[in-house]
Amino acid sequence: MSQEQDNQLLAEVVKSYIASQQKGRKWDLLFRLVKYTVVISVLVVIFSSGDSQSGMDMPRSDHVALIDIEGVIASNEASSADNIIGSLRRAMEAKHSLAVILRINSPGGSPVQAGYIYDEIKRLRGLHPEKKIYAVITDVGASAAYYIAAAADEIYADKASIVGSIGVTMGSFSPASFGFTEAMDKLGIERRLITSGESKAFMDPFSELKAEDAKHYKQLMSDVHQQFIQRVMDGRGKRLRPNKQLFSGLFWTGSKSLEFGLIDGLASSAYVARELIGNDKLFDYTQRPGVFERFSEQFGSGVAQAILRIGAERTVELR
Repeated sequence: MSQEQDNQLLAEVVKSYIASQQKGRKWDLLFRLVKYTVVISVLVVIFSSGDSQSGMDMPRSDHVALIDIEGVIASNEASSADNIIGSLRRAMEAKHSLAVILRINSPGGSPVQAGYIYDEIKRLRGLHPEKKIYAVITDVGASAAYYIAAAADEIYADKASIVGSIGVTMGSFSPASFGFTEAMDKLGIERRLITSGESKAFMDPFSELKAEDAKHYKQLMSDVHQQFIQRVMDGRGKRLRPNKQLFSGLFWTGSKSLEFGLIDGLASSAYVARELIGNDKLFDYTQRPGVFERFSEQFGSGVAQAILRIGAERTVELR
C-alpha cells in the first residue's frame, strides 16, 4: 500500500471517528436535555402545589384566618396591596372563618399601597360586619404598617414592639436625597441637562437646589402626612389620647403606645384567637409568590428594580 493510500485511509478513519464522537455528543446532549426537562417539570409541580394559595383546601370547621404582613410594603414585594387584598378577600369570604388577624411585622413602605389596603379593610368590614379584623404587631408595626393597622377593629402588640412613626420621608436611595454639586465643581465636571418644562429636572441631585423645588417637595410630603394622620384618626377615633408628639414621626414601645391609644392592648396572635375570638385554630390565608416566581423576580426583574431604586427613584415613603 502506497504512502498516499495510507494517508487517505488514515484520514477516513479520523473522519469517521470525529463523526461518531459528534453523533455521540448530540445524543448525550439530547438525553441531558430530556432529563433536566423532566426534573424541572417535577419541581414545578411540587413547588407550585405547595405554594399556591388559590387552590388551597379551606377548613370545613370554624377557625380564625391569619394573614401575615411582613417586610417592606411595596408593589414589588410580598406585602403588596395585591397580595394582601387577595388574602383578605378570601379570608373574609370563607364560610367558616370567624375573624381575621393581620399579623404585622413591617417598618413601613409605600403610602399608596398602604392606602389601597386600608380602604379594602374598611370595605370588607362593611360587607361582613359579623367578622372582626384584628391587627397584631409583633416586632415592628411602623409608618405604612401602622397605617394599615389603623383600619382594623382593634390593634394589639407586645410590650416591647415598636409602634408608630406616623410621618413621611423621602425615599432612602432617591437621588433627591443627595446633592453632588460641590463634588462636581471640585472634579471639574460640567452638568449638561436639556429639558422641556421648567420643572422637569425637579430636585435633580446634580444641579443647585432651588428654594421653590424644596418648598414644593416639602408641601407634597406634608399633604401625604396629613392624609396619614386623618386615616389614623378615622380608624382609632376617640381611643387616641391627645399628645403633641403623636404625629411627629416618633415611635414607641407597645407599652407606651397603649398609653397613647395607638393600640388596644398587649397580646399575641394566639392570645387574640383563643381569648378574644374564642377559637384557637388558626389558618394561614397569606398569599405568597411561588418558588419560581420568587426566583425569576430575584434574577430577572429584581435586578432591574434594584438598579432603578439606586439610580432613578424619587419616592415618598411612610417610614
